[in-house]
Amino acid sequence: MAAAMMEAVLLAAALAALSAALENGLARTPPMGWLAWERFRCNVDCGGDPRNCISETLFFEMADRLAEDGWRELGYKYINIDDCWSAKQRDAEGQLIPDPKRFPRGIKALADYVHARGLKLGIYGDLGTLTCGGYPGTTLDLVERDTQTFAEWGVDMLKLDGCYSSAEEQAEGYPKMARALNATGRPIIYSCSWPAYQGGLPPKVNYTILAEVCNLWRNYDDIQDSWDSVLSILDWFSENQDVLQPAAGPGHWNDPDMLIIGNFGLSYEQSRSQMALWTVMAAPLLMSTDLRTISPSAKEILQNRLMIQINQDPLGIQGRRIVKEKSHIEVFLRPLSQAASALVFFSRRTDMPFFYTTSLAKLHFPKDTVYEVQDVYSGKIISGLKTGDNFSVVINPSGVVMWYLYPMVQPWHAVRQQGPAEGFRPVLL
Repeated sequence: MAAAMMEAVLLAAALAALSAALENGLARTPPMGWLAWERFRCNVDCGGDPRNCISETLFFEMADRLAEDGWRELGYKYINIDDCWSAKQRDAEGQLIPDPKRFPRGIKALADYVHARGLKLGIYGDLGTLTCGGYPGTTLDLVERDTQTFAEWGVDMLKLDGCYSSAEEQAEGYPKMARALNATGRPIIYSCSWPAYQGGLPPKVNYTILAEVCNLWRNYDDIQDSWDSVLSILDWFSENQDVLQPAAGPGHWNDPDMLIIGNFGLSYEQSRSQMALWTVMAAPLLMSTDLRTISPSAKEILQNRLMIQINQDPLGIQGRRIVKEKSHIEVFLRPLSQAASALVFFSRRTDMPFFYTTSLAKLHFPKDTVYEVQDVYSGKIISGLKTGDNFSVVINPSGVVMWYLYPMVQPWHAVRQQGPAEGFRPVLL
């Protein structure tokens, strides 16, 4: 009873705080860019490891790479600072300041550098007494002051963590931050960690409220540089897709965390899988790897133009897992604009390539429709695939085959914005 009353109090507080909430017109498609955390963490040892420590040099160099190596033109425009950027204490006036040794020119100079290259700058804060790394947090009385500081510096995105704060403080503080960001007059995308600190699911998380407060949000655990971590995130999102999928859309996105492609923990096949699965989930594409040394194969995966086109589809519908086979093959579907769709055939097998046979009819596509199909990775095109035709794909262990499908002739019942995924539920075949 007490727990239920507490949830009601928190809900009431959040609803009361929603007047003049977020709607800022930003993040109409999932944000794309680069984020420091997974690859570089809280490395502040610039004496012993100057190349990889959290410093202005790291961000200057990553901005150069985004601008010069083809990333920016594909949509990777945000370069995001994470934790451990600030000094350990606020200044005498109570303002947040960057560490003077690691960011001697200040954040405004870094933002100017980033903007001059056609990019945008993101920064990290924490709604609590301290950040997760032990740096100064933003308590409720400092929300307006810190948002004004970020706006004056020229920040374009804020990731607000939730360490060292209570559920009550979060229920008040996350909406308060949305209002404060709007009040600055500067367009700043707002990334929240609020649901991750409340277990990610109702009744503690109200996704209707969340979508009115934040542009994107972390629901679940931090990603680590391992395939097990990728699978744990995928499992949680798939098992809870009935709750999560309807919450996403233009301006408000579920964030399964960073792309770790190009680091150390994923094989080539697993890297292709993360990219495809994050794309079909309409996830923000925030890379966390060293763009100065990234391999050609990892770069090719991350710069796949058709993949990015699918991720950035303006309809903004998050995909779903629609089939979970006993053979450890899973199928994911994302409806796209113009009656198109993206299909991902994903293998959890660890033995050998698997020959998987199905049809679009079994996947509940509209009857009597003929499709043109493009393999997202190979570029191969299949013309004239009918809904009732059986087809086979060969899926490597831990790998994917991803298709982009669009009807060659569009019967009236196929031309619906919601596409074939409306009302889908996973089935066992």
